[in-house]
Amino acid sequence: MNKIGMIGGFGPESTLEYYRLLIETYRHETNNESSPEIIIYSMDINILLKLVENKQWDVLVEWLVNGIKVLHKAGADFGFISANTPHIVFDRVNELSPIPLLSIVDETCNHIEKIGAKRVGLLGTKFTMESEFYQRACNKNNIQIYVPNEKDQGYINNKLMTEIELGNFLDETRKGLVDIIRRMMQDNSIEGVILGCTELPLILTKSELGIPFFNTTQIHVESIIKYYLHTSTDNS
Repeated sequence: MNKIGMIGGFGPESTLEYYRLLIETYRHETNNESSPEIIIYSMDINILLKLVENKQWDVLVEWLVNGIKVLHKAGADFGFISANTPHIVFDRVNELSPIPLLSIVDETCNHIEKIGAKRVGLLGTKFTMESEFYQRACNKNNIQIYVPNEKDQGYINNKLMTEIELGNFLDETRKGLVDIIRRMMQDNSIEGVILGCTELPLILTKSELGIPFFNTTQIHVESIIKYYLHTSTDNS
Protein backbone atom coordinates (compact mmCIF):
# COMPACT_ATOMS: atom_id res chain seq x y z
CA MET A 1 0.00 0.00 0.00
CA ASN A 2 1.04 3.58 -0.58
CA LYS A 3 1.86 5.93 2.28
CA ILE A 4 0.11 9.27 2.81
CA GLY A 5 2.28 12.25 3.76
CA MET A 6 0.73 15.09 5.74
CA ILE A 7 2.20 18.50 6.49
CA GLY A 8 0.51 19.28 9.81
CA GLY A 9 0.70 21.79 12.61
CA PHE A 10 -1.28 24.62 10.95
CA GLY A 11 -2.71 24.36 13.65
CA PRO A 12 -2.65 21.38 16.00
CA GLU A 13 -6.45 21.09 16.40
CA SER A 14 -7.06 20.67 12.67
CA THR A 15 -4.12 18.26 12.40
CA LEU A 16 -5.85 16.02 14.94
CA GLU A 17 -9.11 16.33 13.00
CA TYR A 18 -7.40 15.41 9.73
CA TYR A 19 -5.87 12.32 11.32
CA ARG A 20 -9.21 11.24 12.79
CA LEU A 21 -11.09 11.83 9.54
CA LEU A 22 -8.49 10.05 7.39
CA ILE A 23 -8.88 6.89 9.44
CA GLU A 24 -12.67 7.21 9.72
CA THR A 25 -13.12 7.84 5.99
CA TYR A 26 -10.76 5.01 5.04
CA ARG A 27 -12.65 2.56 7.22
CA HIS A 28 -15.96 3.72 5.79
CA GLU A 29 -14.75 3.33 2.21
CA THR A 30 -13.13 -0.08 2.76
CA ASN A 31 -15.75 -1.38 5.19
CA ASN A 32 -13.12 -2.77 7.56
CA GLU A 33 -11.29 -1.73 10.71
CA SER A 34 -7.81 -1.36 9.21
CA SER A 35 -6.08 2.02 8.82
CA PRO A 36 -4.16 3.81 6.07
CA GLU A 37 -0.43 4.36 6.46
CA ILE A 38 0.08 8.05 7.34
CA ILE A 39 3.31 9.98 7.87
CA ILE A 40 2.85 13.34 9.63
CA TYR A 41 5.42 16.12 9.67
CA SER A 42 4.23 18.85 12.04
CA MET A 43 5.64 22.28 11.15
CA ASP A 44 5.52 25.52 13.16
CA ILE A 45 2.43 27.64 12.48
CA ASN A 46 4.19 30.74 13.83
CA ILE A 47 6.84 30.48 11.11
CA LEU A 48 4.10 30.10 8.50
CA LEU A 49 2.18 33.16 9.72
CA LYS A 50 5.32 35.31 9.94
CA LEU A 51 6.37 34.44 6.38
CA VAL A 52 2.88 35.14 5.05
CA GLU A 53 2.54 38.37 7.05
CA ASN A 54 5.84 39.62 5.60
CA LYS A 55 5.00 38.28 2.14
CA GLN A 56 8.25 36.33 1.99
CA TRP A 57 6.88 34.06 -0.70
CA ASP A 58 10.19 32.61 -1.93
CA VAL A 59 11.19 31.67 1.62
CA LEU A 60 7.73 30.21 2.27
CA VAL A 61 7.95 28.06 -0.86
CA GLU A 62 11.40 26.77 0.10
CA TRP A 63 10.29 26.08 3.68
CA LEU A 64 7.22 24.11 2.61
CA VAL A 65 9.10 22.17 -0.07
CA ASN A 66 11.70 21.20 2.52
CA GLY A 67 8.90 19.88 4.70
CA ILE A 68 7.53 17.80 1.84
CA LYS A 69 11.02 16.46 1.17
CA VAL A 70 11.06 15.21 4.77
CA LEU A 71 7.83 13.31 4.07
CA HIS A 72 9.28 11.93 0.86
CA LYS A 73 12.43 10.70 2.60
CA ALA A 74 10.24 9.07 5.25
CA GLY A 75 8.50 7.06 2.52
CA ALA A 76 5.42 9.08 1.58
CA ASP A 77 4.14 8.37 -1.95
CA PHE A 78 1.98 11.50 -2.16
CA GLY A 79 1.16 14.34 0.17
CA PHE A 80 -0.97 17.27 1.20
CA ILE A 81 -0.83 20.41 3.34
CA SER A 82 -3.47 20.36 6.07
CA ALA A 83 -4.37 24.07 5.91
CA ASN A 84 -5.78 26.59 3.48
CA THR A 85 -3.46 29.57 4.01
CA PRO A 86 -0.26 27.90 2.69
CA HIS A 87 -2.08 27.30 -0.59
CA ILE A 88 -1.29 30.91 -1.44
CA VAL A 89 1.92 29.42 -2.90
CA PHE A 90 0.63 25.91 -3.66
CA ASP A 91 1.29 26.01 -7.40
CA ARG A 92 4.96 26.85 -6.88
CA VAL A 93 5.34 24.25 -4.13
CA ASN A 94 3.66 21.64 -6.30
CA GLU A 95 6.11 22.27 -9.14
CA LEU A 96 9.07 21.64 -6.83
CA SER A 97 7.58 18.76 -4.85
CA PRO A 98 9.23 15.32 -5.21
CA ILE A 99 5.81 13.67 -4.73
CA PRO A 100 2.28 14.41 -6.03
CA LEU A 101 0.29 16.86 -3.88
CA LEU A 102 -3.47 17.19 -3.48
CA SER A 103 -4.73 20.77 -3.18
CA ILE A 104 -7.47 21.57 -0.67
CA VAL A 105 -8.49 24.51 -2.88
CA ASP A 106 -8.86 22.55 -6.12
CA GLU A 107 -10.73 19.73 -4.40
CA THR A 108 -13.11 22.20 -2.73
CA CYS A 109 -13.85 24.04 -5.98
CA ASN A 110 -14.47 20.74 -7.77
CA HIS A 111 -16.87 19.72 -4.99
CA ILE A 112 -18.78 23.00 -5.23
CA GLU A 113 -19.10 22.58 -8.99
CA LYS A 114 -20.70 19.16 -8.47
CA ILE A 115 -23.14 20.70 -5.97
CA GLY A 116 -24.06 23.32 -8.57
CA ALA A 117 -23.57 26.48 -6.47
CA LYS A 118 -22.39 29.53 -8.42
CA ARG A 119 -22.22 32.28 -5.76
CA VAL A 120 -20.20 31.22 -2.73
CA GLY A 121 -18.86 33.00 0.36
CA LEU A 122 -15.36 32.45 1.71
CA LEU A 123 -14.34 32.60 5.37
CA GLY A 124 -10.76 32.04 6.53
CA THR A 125 -7.67 33.82 7.79
CA LYS A 126 -7.21 37.37 6.58
CA PHE A 127 -4.49 36.07 4.27
CA THR A 128 -6.89 33.61 2.65
CA MET A 129 -9.70 36.15 2.35
CA GLU A 130 -7.42 38.89 0.97
CA SER A 131 -5.65 36.61 -1.48
CA GLU A 132 -7.05 35.49 -4.82
CA PHE A 133 -6.11 31.83 -4.86
CA TYR A 134 -9.65 30.59 -4.16
CA GLN A 135 -11.10 33.01 -6.70
CA ARG A 136 -8.67 31.85 -9.40
CA ALA A 137 -9.37 28.17 -8.78
CA CYS A 138 -13.15 28.48 -8.53
CA ASN A 139 -13.44 30.88 -11.48
CA LYS A 140 -12.26 27.99 -13.69
CA ASN A 141 -15.55 26.34 -12.76
CA ASN A 142 -17.57 29.55 -13.25
CA ILE A 143 -18.03 29.95 -9.50
CA GLN A 144 -18.00 33.48 -8.07
CA ILE A 145 -16.33 33.94 -4.68
CA TYR A 146 -17.38 36.62 -2.17
CA VAL A 147 -15.59 37.60 1.03
CA PRO A 148 -16.92 39.48 4.10
CA ASN A 149 -16.43 43.23 4.47
CA GLU A 150 -13.21 44.51 6.01
CA LYS A 151 -14.64 44.79 9.54
CA ASP A 152 -15.99 41.24 9.47
CA GLN A 153 -12.71 39.95 8.05
CA GLY A 154 -10.93 41.48 11.03
CA TYR A 155 -13.38 39.81 13.43
CA ILE A 156 -12.93 36.39 11.82
CA ASN A 157 -9.13 36.59 11.78
CA ASN A 158 -8.97 37.76 15.38
CA LYS A 159 -11.19 34.93 16.60
CA LEU A 160 -9.19 32.39 14.61
CA MET A 161 -5.86 33.52 16.03
CA THR A 162 -6.88 34.19 19.66
CA GLU A 163 -9.48 31.45 20.22
CA ILE A 164 -10.20 28.87 17.55
CA GLU A 165 -6.60 28.02 16.64
CA LEU A 166 -6.02 27.44 20.36
CA GLY A 167 -8.95 25.02 20.66
CA ASN A 168 -11.36 27.50 22.30
CA PHE A 169 -14.81 27.19 20.70
CA LEU A 170 -17.15 29.76 22.23
CA ASP A 171 -20.91 29.98 21.56
CA GLU A 172 -20.66 33.78 21.28
CA THR A 173 -18.03 33.46 18.55
CA ARG A 174 -20.04 30.83 16.69
CA LYS A 175 -23.02 33.21 16.74
CA GLY A 176 -20.83 36.05 15.45
CA LEU A 177 -19.62 33.91 12.54
CA VAL A 178 -23.16 32.82 11.68
CA ASP A 179 -24.27 36.47 11.69
CA ILE A 180 -21.50 37.29 9.17
CA ILE A 181 -22.66 34.49 6.89
CA ARG A 182 -26.25 35.71 7.22
CA ARG A 183 -25.20 39.21 6.15
CA MET A 184 -23.39 37.75 3.13
CA MET A 185 -26.55 35.89 2.15
CA GLN A 186 -28.42 39.20 2.22
CA ASP A 187 -25.73 41.34 0.56
CA ASN A 188 -24.23 38.88 -1.94
CA SER A 189 -26.98 36.24 -2.39
CA ILE A 190 -24.46 33.48 -1.65
CA GLU A 191 -25.65 29.90 -2.12
CA GLY A 192 -23.07 28.33 0.19
CA VAL A 193 -19.99 29.24 2.20
CA ILE A 194 -16.46 27.83 2.12
CA LEU A 195 -15.05 27.21 5.59
CA GLY A 196 -11.64 28.17 4.24
CA CYS A 197 -9.69 27.57 7.42
CA THR A 198 -9.43 24.00 8.63
CA GLU A 199 -10.32 25.08 12.19
CA LEU A 200 -13.63 26.68 11.16
CA PRO A 201 -15.52 23.36 10.81
CA LEU A 202 -14.63 22.70 14.45
CA ILE A 203 -16.81 25.63 15.54
CA LEU A 204 -19.28 25.82 12.62
CA THR A 205 -20.25 22.18 12.90
CA LYS A 206 -23.52 22.45 11.00
CA SER A 207 -25.37 24.83 8.72
CA GLU A 208 -28.43 26.45 10.25
CA LEU A 209 -29.08 28.97 7.51
CA GLY A 210 -30.43 26.78 4.72
CA ILE A 211 -27.24 26.90 2.64
CA PRO A 212 -24.36 24.38 2.69
CA PHE A 213 -21.24 25.01 4.74
CA PHE A 214 -18.38 23.55 2.69
CA ASN A 215 -16.08 21.81 5.16
CA THR A 216 -12.73 22.04 3.38
CA THR A 217 -11.14 19.53 5.76
CA GLN A 218 -13.77 16.87 5.04
CA ILE A 219 -13.71 17.53 1.30
CA HIS A 220 -9.90 17.30 1.26
CA VAL A 221 -9.86 14.08 3.29
CA GLU A 222 -12.40 12.37 1.03
CA SER A 223 -10.29 13.22 -2.01
CA ILE A 224 -7.11 12.03 -0.29
CA ILE A 225 -8.59 8.66 0.64
CA LYS A 226 -10.07 8.24 -2.85
CA TYR A 227 -6.63 8.95 -4.37
CA TYR A 228 -4.95 6.67 -1.83
CA LEU A 229 -7.22 3.73 -2.59
CA HIS A 230 -6.99 4.29 -6.34
CA THR A 231 -3.19 4.53 -6.47
CA SER A 232 -2.70 1.68 -3.99
CA THR A 233 -4.87 -0.55 -6.17
CA ASP A 234 -2.90 0.46 -9.26
CA ASN A 235 0.37 -0.41 -7.54
CA SER A 236 -0.77 -3.66 -5.97
